[in-house]
Formats: sequence, structure tokens, C-alpha cells
Amino acid sequence: MKVFDLAKELSVTNSELVARLDALGFGKLAPSSELDDATAQKVRVALTAATSPAGAGETIALPDSLTVKELGEKLGVGSGEVQKVLMGFGVLAGLNQRLTPEVMTKIAKKLGKSVTIGASAPATATPVASETPVAAPESAPVVAASAPVAKPIGAKAPARASGRTAIAGGGKPGDLMARPPVVTIMGHVDHGKTTLLDTLRKSSVTAGEAGGITQHIGAYQIERDGKRITFLDTPGHAAFSSMRRRGASVTDIVVLVVAADDSVMPQTAEAITITKEAGVPMIVAVNKIDVDGADPTRVLTDLASRYDVIPEDFGGTVQCINISAKSGTNIDALIEAILLVAEVEVDPKADPNAKPEGTIIEAKLDKGRGAVATVLVQQGTLRKGDVVVAGGIYGKIRTMTDDKGEAQVKAGPSSPVEIIGLTGVPEAGDKLEVVKDEKEARQLAESKGQARREERLDTRGTQTLEQLYQTLRTGKIKELNVVVKADVQGSVQAIRDNIGDLGNDEVRVRLLRAEVGPISESDVLLVSSDREQTEKNSLIIGFNVGMAGAVQKKAEKEHVQIQTFSIIYQLIDSVKDAMLALLPPIYEEHITGQVTVRQKFKLPGGRAIAGCYVDDGVVRRNARVRVRRGTELLHDGQIEALKRFKDDAREVAQGYECGILISNFNDIQEVDGKIEPNLTLEVYELREVKREL
Repeated sequence: MKVFDLAKELSVTNSELVARLDALGFGKLAPSSELDDATAQKVRVALTAATSPAGAGETIALPDSLTVKELGEKLGVGSGEVQKVLMGFGVLAGLNQRLTPEVMTKIAKKLGKSVTIGASAPATATPVASETPVAAPESAPVVAASAPVAKPIGAKAPARASGRTAIAGGGKPGDLMARPPVVTIMGHVDHGKTTLLDTLRKSSVTAGEAGGITQHIGAYQIERDGKRITFLDTPGHAAFSSMRRRGASVTDIVVLVVAADDSVMPQTAEAITITKEAGVPMIVAVNKIDVDGADPTRVLTDLASRYDVIPEDFGGTVQCINISAKSGTNIDALIEAILLVAEVEVDPKADPNAKPEGTIIEAKLDKGRGAVATVLVQQGTLRKGDVVVAGGIYGKIRTMTDDKGEAQVKAGPSSPVEIIGLTGVPEAGDKLEVVKDEKEARQLAESKGQARREERLDTRGTQTLEQLYQTLRTGKIKELNVVVKADVQGSVQAIRDNIGDLGNDEVRVRLLRAEVGPISESDVLLVSSDREQTEKNSLIIGFNVGMAGAVQKKAEKEHVQIQTFSIIYQLIDSVKDAMLALLPPIYEEHITGQVTVRQKFKLPGGRAIAGCYVDDGVVRRNARVRVRRGTELLHDGQIEALKRFKDDAREVAQGYECGILISNFNDIQEVDGKIEPNLTLEVYELREVKREL
């Protein structure tokens, strides 16, 4: 059996068992390490003796307040067992959550333990004043109000607990039933996220995706040993961080994919931050272990030292599984780890009989079917024929299919389904709810739609109206007018969110339109009719969409730029380049040479050439030059001609003599046949600085 199987049997966490195995002389093992029957039995005997704090029937003395983890240690059980008892009471608590004396007594009783609270006080002793725990009602114990404590990333977050159990919508603790865990795949571009999902689903997704990059969120469900897992697939580029944040908001567990030959990269770090903010458990899948240059240990070291993600192998709480998504190596171990974390740390539950609620994962406009939306059901049971509202969109579900394309009449919690029947395309991340009839749905959708429009107007910029007026009047700000057309609503929203964040005090994006569908003549007319548009500052961008030949001809006639993309980060970079083109150049001055004037040579017409010695650096033809007399600036101009003796020269280096003809300057004075003292030239260049947003 494997170490994590034994941990489950003994009701301890993986990290606790690994630490105890090491202390007992079995060596530093990983949760996925295998144990033979004899060794497993020795461990059982040793741990039973080591973890028994009291003999059978003996009363255990407890202090006034303990955390979940500390109570488990005092009672001689795993902290996971304590959490399970709390879940049975309808309470979800983290390992560092503090408990009231009443709660500790109820937990101990449930586990068959006899306890006293305090030195000799009764079980209902008053807690210490500094903790101020909340008293627990008879039917549902409550965790102390002062309990929140910083916790490792692998621990369960109390703030997210209610979201995962989904008690909203009329559900009661007693009505909750187990549901499949929802897992989000995150990581850096090209680290193998889509290949992993492809392997999990036994289908081919990667081959159809440009550049191997997932362009929009999809939801899929697999089954293993009678247990189901729902996967959310998120894009790999930082430009879609907002979509990943929405993915994390409906997620129970995050699987972070890190390439063993590349280690932690920018999008990896971003995913870690999002996961920590969401407060959900993380599992690290160290991918590409079979490629040249693979170094899984480096990945673990980087995670621990740079991002405070401590793997179990290093004594932390985060499971790290070495896999090869391409060959399928250790995929079973990864699935087992997901199911283990779901059971011990998450225990996802929902009420299938509550009012149906869900989240829009993806939405698009299909030419033959109309608006199509992918919904992750989170609460209740969604049924064909239900009237629903999602953001400013409503409708009646005409058809409902699962991720395999099979027709469904109902879908319970954690089920991803595709629905048809909406009046428009909702936005990814919109909450979907069921209402009693279409009249109520229309009113609610109109109200939400109006609120969303007002919100967008309010967030257009941070300047006051007076500041904006002054900026526009003085011409200090420029705008790039953009029309966005994409294949699905998730892509539209992510592009809109991210290009809207581009810009500074000099340039910004003015979004004229952002919709699902192909580029049309109306898009061209919208741009060309805008009185502010010029060929330089207007752009139509398409993502995974096409256009008719007539549209292209219309655009050429109206001098409207159209650019289409199939890779998202190229689209974002193109918008940045277009914005930078609107900005005036900025130059930095670089001193290239210091020169002393030693002689004066006269040319016909009164021109004067300075006979010079290069003291430092280099002098180049056409460079800029300042003429100084001591500290006094006499002239700032340009080198018109540069000579070595009688020959023209491109440049003259330090230690050599040269002749320099300076544009618009002849005032080289001589005193008694000698050049005035302290007459020097400062040679410099103006180099354009690359503008950034």
C-alpha cells in the first residue's frame, strides 16, 4: 500500500505520517511511496503506541482552548478526523481554527473520548477572555470568532468553506450531500496543462489549439472508481488572469502544473497568488519528468524557497506528484491525490434539492444554435425547461447536454452542462439562477444589465471630469479606438478586461465594441464613422473569427485596420504596439566623448575647423556636440564634418587627433596665436527610449 493510503487508514494527514515515519527510522518517504505489508504493520503498531495519549477509559485533560490540529493530537486522532466530526455538525474549520470548550467536549464525545476542560473544571468551563469564542448552539457548534490564523497553502480556508459546501439558496446542513470536487488546472504557458486534461479525458484537444495554448475555459468531468471529478481548464497566459480568478472562485482544489525542465515561471507565480487569495488547497503536478533537462527537485526547491509553497517531501502540506502528461506516467497517482485532498481537506457538499444556482464558465454565439452557454451547477438541480437569468441575459432552457455531448434532462451540483435557449450571450463568471417565469426573468435581467452598464461607465477612468477635460484640451492624452470580435464570450470578456487595463496618462484604449461573432461591415462602419478615427488610431481586432471578403474590401476603402489572431498574447502585444505608436518619442542623452580644442583651421568663406585631441571615448560623424569655455556653454549643435588629416572619418577614438567642423559655430578664439584656454567639446548622442505601458 502507499503512504497516503495508510495515512487515511490511521486518520492522520500525509505530512504527519511522513514525519512520524522518519522519526521511527523508516526514512524520508513521500506520500506516494509504497510500503510492503510487513512494514505497514510495523508502522501501525508503532504509531498506535506513539499516538495513544491515554489508556482505554482514561479521562484526558484539555486546556480551555485548542486548535483543530492540537485537539487531534491531544485525543490521539488525526486532525482530519476532528474536521470530519465538525463537518457532521455542519461546520467547516481549518487546522489552525480555535475551538470553544463546548465544541471540544462534543467532538471528544463523538470520538468516544472522555475529557475535562481546564485543570479540574467541568466541560463547560468559561473560555479565556482573550479568545472570546462564540458559544455553540445545541445542533451546530461554532468555531471561536477570534480564530483566523495564517495557514499554509495546503490547509483549508474558512473563508472559502461556505462557498465549497454551497449552503446558499435554502440548503441546510442536514440536507447536504457529497458532490464531485471541482478542480482547476493552472500553470505557465506550454507547461502541459492542456495535454494533462487531454490525457485525463482520453481525447485530443491540444492538436486543435493554436500554439498549444488554451484559448478559453472549458469544463469536463471524469470518473474513477465510482467517484467523479470536475475539471476547469484555464488559459495559460497572464493576460487571462481575470478568467483564472473567476475559475478559482468556483474551485475546490487547484492543480498547479509546473514543467520539470523549466521550473517556476511568471504565470506559475501568478497562479500561486490566485490560489492563495482563493484559499483553496493546492496540488503540484511536476510535469515533463521524462524530457531532457528535467529536474523535479529544482521545482520543489523553487516553490519552497521563493513562494512559500512547502511540499510534503520538505515537511510541508502541499502534495507534489511527478508526472508525464504526454506518456501518462503517474496520472493515477495524481487522481488519487485529488480524491484524497477532496475527502480530507474539502469534503465538498451541496444540497441537490435547493434552489438551483450555477456559474457561467463559457458562452458563445453559434450560427446554427444561437447563444450557447456552459454552466457549472453549484447548488440544487438544474432541469431542462427551467427559466434562468445570468447577468443581463435570460431565457428558458430548451436543450441541455453534458461534456460528452449527451442530452440531459437534469444536472446536479458540480455538473458542467451546455445549455441552449438564452436570449443572448452572458459573460463568463456570471451567476446563473432559476426564477419562476419569464416575466420575472426579464425584469431581473434588465435590472442587472442596467447596473452593469452603469458600473462600466463608473470605472472608465480614475480622473475627475475636470482633470479629463483639461487633459483632452491640452492634447496630452491620446486614444486607440478598438473594436473586439471573438469566438466566445469568455474570450471577449478577458480581452476587454486586459486591454482596458493598458495605458497611462498619455494614451488609453477607447473600446467602441466588444462582442461575440465574426467581423462585419457594421464594425467597419462604426470605426469609419467615428469623427475621432484616423488610420493610425483605430483598430478592429478579431480572435478566432473570420470575415467575408466584402468586409475586407470595405475596410480597405475606409482605411480601417483589421487584425486577426489565434493566439491571445499576440493580440495583446499588437494592441500595445498600436498604443505605443501614438506616443511621441522620448530620447535619452549619452555622452560618447570628451575633446580638447588645440588648433584653429580656416576655410574659405570664414568657416573654422577645430583641430582637436580626443581625451576620452569616441567622436562620431553627425553626433551632437556642446562647445564649452570652462563651465560656460557657448554652443550646442551638431558635428557637420569629421576628418583625420585630410580624409573624412566616420569616427575617431581616444588618443587620436582629428578635425571637427561644427554646424553654425565659428567662434574659436585665438590669443597670441594660441587657442583660448579651456575650450572643450562634449560629444553626445540622443538615443530613443523604448516606450512601455
